[in-house]
Amino acid sequence: MRGSHPVAVQQLLEAVLGPWRAGRVLRTLAWPRALPSVGAGRATRSEVALALAALLLEDVLARVPYARLYVTELMDRGERLVFDHGALRTVAAPCGALPTGAAAIARVLEPLGYGRAESYDLSRLGMTGHAYRHADLPEDVPQFFVSELHPERFSDAFGAAVQRVVGASRDPLSRHALVELDRIGRYGWTTVDAAARVLPEVVGCFDRQHAAPSRSDYEHLLAESAEMAWIATEGNAFNHATDRVEDVHAVAARQAELGRPIKDRVEVSASGRVLQTALRAAPVERLFRTDDGGLEIRTVPGSFHEFITRRRLPDGTLDLAFDAGNATSIFSMTRGDADGSSA
Repeated sequence: MRGSHPVAVQQLLEAVLGPWRAGRVLRTLAWPRALPSVGAGRATRSEVALALAALLLEDVLARVPYARLYVTELMDRGERLVFDHGALRTVAAPCGALPTGAAAIARVLEPLGYGRAESYDLSRLGMTGHAYRHADLPEDVPQFFVSELHPERFSDAFGAAVQRVVGASRDPLSRHALVELDRIGRYGWTTVDAAARVLPEVVGCFDRQHAAPSRSDYEHLLAESAEMAWIATEGNAFNHATDRVEDVHAVAARQAELGRPIKDRVEVSASGRVLQTALRAAPVERLFRTDDGGLEIRTVPGSFHEFITRRRLPDGTLDLAFDAGNATSIFSMTRGDADGSSA
């Protein structure tokens, strides 16, 4: 069931984005009809989680032109985006001041009511995927798909390049933010003012925490793992946000008719209940360090927008699972030469 946006979420978004940008985000998304509340001036963990998801979606729309165009058309028709999940990548190796792998993200998700629901073997990519699902409203609060890349599954030279790239990462969270997250985790709520102060730091966790990579390290990583090369330039940013739609085949056909770079087929899970496709990653310009100490700009794959249809389980609940085969194929959208196949 979907309803109007929660007051606390509106207050949080206005505090972070300002009234105009917040208003657009609020009009973009479909909101849960029944949301726990703890009174005026307070925000539950569910409301803070929804505000975080909305801020991260707003970031994706700013970086992915076709996603922005799609959402604008959606709004022009009087429809809203049902935010299913966002996905990001981490490195399961020492990352300087940043916690290793998924722990860097779990430490902000768990206090907001998320728990690790399932893990997925993405061994073809040298990765493991973890689905974080919200305890209060699992069908309505967007999930997070957090993948970890395992450098030890690649060459020694690759591992050395990984360490040069991420080994001196910074931690975007202050002590104050960690204390406030702990408070939310213990009590399940905080004041709107306190949440508004900490949210920008939490959003900052979904960004690149290391310096610009060298051109030679990037090329070495790209030769063995397009996913690690992507992390080198984009870090822990959302590599995609996902719209939950009624008929993914119809959406894909419409995007193809409009001449947009949609994946050439819909991926279907082993269960047959989860169907996914995506637009290819937007090209972005990033700085690289050169061997002579200079800087150069290079165009690389950025983030993308995904579409998913979820069918219901025999008990009537929505199938919120992911599928390793689907995920492996969808990840191809951030490869510079992606052909959209799952071969």
